[in-house]
Amino acid sequence: MENEKVFAMPFARVYPLLIAKAERKGRTREEVLRVTAWLTGYTPAQIEALLASEIGYGDFFRDAPSPNPNRTLIRASVCGVKVESVADPLMREIRYLDKLVDELSKGKPLEKILRGGL
Repeated sequence: MENEKVFAMPFARVYPLLIAKAERKGRTREEVLRVTAWLTGYTPAQIEALLASEIGYGDFFRDAPSPNPNRTLIRASVCGVKVESVADPLMREIRYLDKLVDELSKGKPLEKILRGGL
């Protein structure tokens, strides 16, 4: 049931927190948009439009036009949980984005974050 609360949260409320996290570490909004676009298949313009909509966080990932097949190469822990072992597929997608923003915040180059897929 806890996952349902996360899925129902407004995308426009959650995503700015990811941007703020990256910006605190000297990264840019554009870089967060870029890793999000790489992960989901949305264009940066589509992501910006969704920020002005009522879409929920879960629906943002459910409706992703073209999830990147290389996202399964993301192997690491977020908040002590191994991303690849998250049982709920939708929550795993959310954790993928969390991990990409973590890597961005830690100063990792975009080429490595995007698993070579610039």
